[in-house]
Amino acid sequence: TRDSRDELHCLSNVCTHRGTLVCEHPGVEPALRCRYHGRRFALDGRFLSMPEFEGAEGFPSPADDLARVPFGVWGKFLFASLAPAFPLAELLAEVDARVGWLPIAQATFDPTRSRDYLVRANWALYCDNYLEGFHIPYVHAALADALDYGEYRTELFPWASLQVGVASGGEDVFDLPAGHPDAGRRIAAWYFWLFPNTMLNVYPWGISVNVVRPLAADRTKVSFLSYVWDPSRLDRGAGSGLDRVEREDEAVVESVQRGVRSRLYRRGRYSPTREQGVHHFHRLFEKSLRVG
Repeated sequence: TRDSRDELHCLSNVCTHRGTLVCEHPGVEPALRCRYHGRRFALDGRFLSMPEFEGAEGFPSPADDLARVPFGVWGKFLFASLAPAFPLAELLAEVDARVGWLPIAQATFDPTRSRDYLVRANWALYCDNYLEGFHIPYVHAALADALDYGEYRTELFPWASLQVGVASGGEDVFDLPAGHPDAGRRIAAWYFWLFPNTMLNVYPWGISVNVVRPLAADRTKVSFLSYVWDPSRLDRGAGSGLDRVEREDEAVVESVQRGVRSRLYRRGRYSPTREQGVHHFHRLFEKSLRVG
């Protein structure tokens, strides 16, 4: 919600009386009102009023406010977590160092280049595939032509990783500012993964945000959300043909989903030069399961 002081709040959407959903559609209202029994809340989540509760002892209490969820803002994006394991600033520090100079806050959402995909595989297998460029020459012919595979590299951070795509030939690249960490290199794309399920794919035309949501043990919904700051650079270089690349990825990930169910499959080793990101993800995943 955004209140009258223009402050943002991330709130539970469940009424503290009987659990009804408070809001089912976006809108502009001076307060929130539950349509079941009329409980009202301020836009910052504070309880305001409730009919027929005059005789209730100890009412209202802080438990009658809508629960607040920790969240943070980066550019035009909001990040929330019910139980943050680390500061958002730590998660986004390397993202800022690489792309904080770009006009991300001015990018415009493009619904024609955004869609949801249903992948018939486990969400972690989808992430595994995203986290390595090892498969690019074998699976993505057009992308392989746009990138210099020999210069492709992965960097690891405490709760994230980055794959740096260097352009081959005359492909579209970023005009990097002086002092940039990648100065002197022909950068076609930065592929950020934020633990556990968010990807930020940054191209000269804008940013494609991917959110990976498990639906079942073998079903995953992947949302592609495109934000454009330079339409003149669309459909060029590594940032073109995203739907085709996604379909190619789905084919191999769904094949892995079928294959890992075999009684004859145990587990493979990691390539020390090409699968650092996959190994990093698995270690973080194991750590979160152990702590949780």
